[in-house]
Amino acid sequence: LLVYVRFNPSHGFPVELEQGASVAELKETVGHLQGIQPDRLRVIFAGRELCNESTFQGPSCWDDVLLPNRIHGVCQSQDCDGRLEFYLKCAAHPTCDNDTSAALDLIMLNTRRVPCIACTDIMTPVLVFQCAERHVICLECFHLYCVARLNERQFTQEPLVGYSLPCAAGCPDSLIKEVHHFQVLGDEQYERYQRYAAEECVLQMGGVLCLAPGCSLVCCLCQFVFCRDCKAEFHEDPCRQRTDTATGSALQGYIADEDAALHARWEQASQETISETTHLCPKCQVPVEKNGGCMHMVCPRPQCKFEWCWFCRVEWNRECMGNHWFG
Repeated sequence: LLVYVRFNPSHGFPVELEQGASVAELKETVGHLQGIQPDRLRVIFAGRELCNESTFQGPSCWDDVLLPNRIHGVCQSQDCDGRLEFYLKCAAHPTCDNDTSAALDLIMLNTRRVPCIACTDIMTPVLVFQCAERHVICLECFHLYCVARLNERQFTQEPLVGYSLPCAAGCPDSLIKEVHHFQVLGDEQYERYQRYAAEECVLQMGGVLCLAPGCSLVCCLCQFVFCRDCKAEFHEDPCRQRTDTATGSALQGYIADEDAALHARWEQASQETISETTHLCPKCQVPVEKNGGCMHMVCPRPQCKFEWCWFCRVEWNRECMGNHWFG
């Protein structure tokens, strides 16, 4: 029996147990892997802590999923005595609004021993993308891939799918259609994913993000009222026009020291910083700054969106992916 465990906020990893193993045995195994005393661990499932005597049971044959009452269990939620229900779901369809659980059909055991597209190691379980080539990526590299794209805000907002990512190899028509797969990122990163998705949805619908400190969505959350045009606090008068103080009368008659002026050149310092921290997009020649993340760059210019390698400064390819994707 393979149990998928998420230790604290980190991304998950598989733990192999015997059929019918207890929670105490799971604590022993995870404690040994993480260097933690088993009695200091807590196992939370569906928001409830499981006692040491609870056991894990999964289907072992077709009868377990075709015949009723073959697998027994009770709901772990407080004040609920509901019985466990086990059923099969077709993996060809994404989760719909009426489903009570999400089928992560792209995550599967690597029974074919296919190497990861990023690190080339043979790992299990893996995520198999929905592209024509069905590229395989291990969950650790998938976590790195997603976080790097989150940092760059390079997820795709697709109306019929949601906030998603394509195959790491850039294959066409390969968006992950079941966005619950991104829950494997862990609580912290998944919360950030949901926040970015909501913001992108608001912007694409023509909305405006709230400008109040600590608030990034619509103003109904914090009751901050602001002007849609100038983004300042709400006012009934016409928006104030910005004035160029560099040509105002306050500067007339002021003489700056020439030597001080020579060393106070903002543009020169800016140009030096740009040359040190940016590369030009190989296609449109726009300076692009890299602030962490992987070597896979996407030009931020909406008319370009060229994908290229920060290290080689050429179009992104499989050689770059295999040799220095993450540095």
